[in-house]
Parts: sequence; structure tokens; C-alpha cells
Amino acid sequence: MEFGEIADTLESNSIPELTLAVGGIMAVIIAILYLKKDDHPASYKLFMIAGMVFGAYMAFISVVTYGIMTLPTTVIMFVLAFTLIIRPFKDVPFAILIALFVAGFVYMMLDGLTGTQLEFLAEDWYRIGTALFCGLIAFLLLRLVGSVVKFMGKLMNAWPLLLILGVLCIAEAAMIITENGSIYDHIVSFFSG
Repeated sequence: MEFGEIADTLESNSIPELTLAVGGIMAVIIAILYLKKDDHPASYKLFMIAGMVFGAYMAFISVVTYGIMTLPTTVIMFVLAFTLIIRPFKDVPFAILIALFVAGFVYMMLDGLTGTQLEFLAEDWYRIGTALFCGLIAFLLLRLVGSVVKFMGKLMNAWPLLLILGVLCIAEAAMIITENGSIYDHIVSFFSG
């Protein structure tokens, strides 16, 4: 089955709209449980993990149906997917973990440079220094990207914004399912007179 056929099958069964509605409901539930997380910490964590998994599914659906759904609907779906996915990972130090992996990988790959002009990099101290330098560069780049993603994650994971985004997704899905267009269409027509 090709990519286009999958998108057509999903669209004909209203899967993107239902996915958007379920994602919105999950976002509203997570926002409500966040406010009560001291009373029910297990429920909040369970919904947060379920939201992460469902967010990955939503990201897949938004990529597969890109071009079939309207652009505003796709953007809303992708923003909610990002918000649900990033929520559990806001405090994980990915930059250090990936930088160590890069340094180890470079160290192993430098062993294959024997018999070339760069053979000196395969010697012990040069090899260690090159691997650490590559790990440092990876760490700095990932730290920059991580800081931007963390900022966006904190912004998007504020419970009022999560609640508004969830309600917006539910309303968007309801509008599309009832064939009333997108909320964006109504906003544009309202402001254009």
C-alpha cells in the first residue's frame, strides 16, 4: 500500500478528525489532572505517558494526511502532537547522552583510518582528542537545540495553553466531522466581512 493510498483510506474513514478529537480530549484531561496531580499522581503520569504515545501517533497522522487536510488543521494537529510528546521529556538531559554516544561512535570509527592520510587520527591520544572534540561539538549543538525545544515545551505545556489547545482541537474536529469547514475558515470569513 502506498503513502497516498494510506492517506486516502484514513481520510475516507474520518481517522484524522477522530484523532484530533481524541488528542484534544487527552490534552484537556492532562490539563485537569495536572491541576489535581497531588491528589492523583499515578493518574497524571499514566495520562502523560499515554499522551506521549498518542502524540507520536498524531504526528504520524498529520504527516501522512498532509495535503489532504487543510493547512490550519494540520498545524493544529502537529502542535498538539508536539505538546503531548514533549511533556514527559522536559527534564531529560538528551544532549549529554547523545554527545557521549557520538564520542564513542567517532572513537570506534577512527580505528578504520589505518592506511590513509589521516592515519595519525587512529593513534591513541589523537583518537581520544578527536572523539572528545566531536562529542563536544555534538553537545553544544544539541544543547542549543535542546534549549529551544525546552523553551517551546515549557511554553506549550503550561496547563492553560494545553487546555485551550485541547478545546480548540475538539472544536476543529467537530467542525470538520460535521462538514462545516475549519475554524480558520470561519475566522477569515468573519474578519473579511
